[in-house]
Amino acid sequence: MNWLYDSVEPRVMDEDMLKLAVGEQGPRDEAGQLARQEGILFKDVLSLRLDFQNILRIDSLWQFENLRKLQLDNNIIEKIEGLERLVHLVWLDLSFNNIEAIEGLDTLVNLEDLSLFNNRISKIDSLDALVKLQVLSLGNNKISHMMNIIYLRRFKDLRTLSLSGNPIAEEEDYKMFICAYLPDLVYLDFRRIDDHMAKLAEIKHQYGIDELKQRENLIQAQLDNERAQREELEEHKAAFVEHLNGSFLFDSMYAEDVEGNKLAHLPGVSELLQAYKDKFVIICLNIFEYGLKQQEKRKVELDTFNECVQEAIQENREQGKRRIAKFEETHLLSFNAIRDESEATNLEMKVAEHSKDITELFNVLTTLEMQLVEQLEETINMFERNIMDLVALFIENVQSLMAQCRDLENHHHEKLLEISINTLEKILKGELDEDLPYDVRALFVDKDTIVNAVGTSHDLHLLKIDNREDELVTRTNSWCSHLVDAIHKDEIMRNRRRMKEIHQYVDHVQNELDNLECSEIID
Repeated sequence: MNWLYDSVEPRVMDEDMLKLAVGEQGPRDEAGQLARQEGILFKDVLSLRLDFQNILRIDSLWQFENLRKLQLDNNIIEKIEGLERLVHLVWLDLSFNNIEAIEGLDTLVNLEDLSLFNNRISKIDSLDALVKLQVLSLGNNKISHMMNIIYLRRFKDLRTLSLSGNPIAEEEDYKMFICAYLPDLVYLDFRRIDDHMAKLAEIKHQYGIDELKQRENLIQAQLDNERAQREELEEHKAAFVEHLNGSFLFDSMYAEDVEGNKLAHLPGVSELLQAYKDKFVIICLNIFEYGLKQQEKRKVELDTFNECVQEAIQENREQGKRRIAKFEETHLLSFNAIRDESEATNLEMKVAEHSKDITELFNVLTTLEMQLVEQLEETINMFERNIMDLVALFIENVQSLMAQCRDLENHHHEKLLEISINTLEKILKGELDEDLPYDVRALFVDKDTIVNAVGTSHDLHLLKIDNREDELVTRTNSWCSHLVDAIHKDEIMRNRRRMKEIHQYVDHVQNELDNLECSEIID
C-alpha cells in the first residue's frame, strides 16, 4: 500500500464519487454551472480524473460508454477490473497503484497509451487485444525476464516503452536486446533510440532474430490457416451444410456404435463397410456442393432485392427533395410578402394561401411515401415468394439425397445381418476358421442376441441421419422466417421514420407561419 494513504480509509468507486469528480472537472463558466445544476450525463463525459482518491477497487464506470481518457493513478488499486464497457478508451493511467497482474483489458481495443508505472507487475501479458497500442509505461515494477520483450513484438504500432526500475533493466544487454527485438521502437525509457545503437543491436542479435522470425512466420502461417478454416466453416454453416464435405456424418454414426464396431471384425464386413462408406460420402459431398450453390443463389436474390429497395427509396427521396426545394422557393417569397402586408384583410388572405401551400406540400410528401410503401410491399412480397421457393427446393432436394443415405444404410444393414447369421451358424457348427475377439464372440450366443445387436447398430445410424436432416431443415426454415420477418419490420420502421420526418418538417413550417401571423397582428 502506498504510504501516502496509510492513514486514509480505502474507498470503492460509487456514483457519488463519480458525480463529484465529473462536476469538479466540468467547465467553470455559466454553461458549466447550468450543466451541474441540471446534471451531467456520464455517457457524455470524454475525460475523467480519479487520481489521489485512495480507491481500492474500480467499479461503477459502465455508464461512461464514450470515455476516451481515464486517470486512475496514485490510488491503492490491486486489480484491473470494471473497465469492460469503456470500449472507446484511448488513454489509461493506472500508475502508482498495487496491481500485480495485467488483466481486464480485453475489450479496450482502441487503447493507444497505457501507463502501469510503479506497480507490482512481474509479467507482461494479457495485452493481446490492444492492437493500437503505441505507448506502454511499465517502469518501477518487478519484471525480470527478457522473454517479456519478445511478447511485445506483436504490437506493430508500439513506439514508446518504459521499463526502467525493473530487474530486467539491470541486465547488461538490456538496451541492445530491446533495440534488436523491437526494431520499430522510437523511445526507450524516455530517450530516443539513436540509429547507431539500433544498427549495432541488430548485428549483435542477428542470429537470434532470424531464428525468432522463422518461428513467428510458422506460427503466423498456422494462425492464418486456422482463421481461413474458421471463415470457411462459417460459410458452410451459412449454407447449412457444414461437415458434409467428407466422412464426418458417417464417422459420427460409428463413434458411439459399440455393436457396430464389434461386428466390423466379422469376415467380409471390412470390405462391405468400406464400400458403404465410399458411397455414403459421395452422397454427402453432393449435398454439400448443392448446398453451396443454393446459398449463392439465395445471396444473389437477397442482394438484388436490397439493391431494388435502396434504388426505390433513393428515387422517392429525390422526388421529395425536389418538391420541398420548389416549395421553399415560394415559402421565402410568401413570408416576405406577409411581413410587408399592412392591410389586415390581405394579410389574412396571404396567410391562408400559404397555409394551403403547406397542406398541399404535406399531401404531396405523404402521397409519395404511400406510393413507396406500395412499391416496396410489392417488392418484398415478390422477394418473399422467391426466397421461400428457393428454400423449399433446397430442402426437397436435400431430403431426397438424405433418403439415399437411408437406402444405403438399409442395404448395409441387410448385408451385415446376413453375414452375422452365417457367422453364427458357422460358430455353432464349429466351422469358423477366423479367430474373433472375446467381446465379439460374446455376441454370438443365439440368433436373437445377434439380431438385436445388428438392429441396435442400424437404429443408431438411422437416428444420426434423421437428426442431421432435421437440423438442416429446421435451421433453413428458421433462417428464411427470421429474414422475412426482419425485412417486414425494417420496412415498418422506415415508414414510421419517414412519416415522422414529414410531420416534423411541415409542423416546423406551419409554426413559423403561425408565429409570423401573430407578430404581424400584434404590430
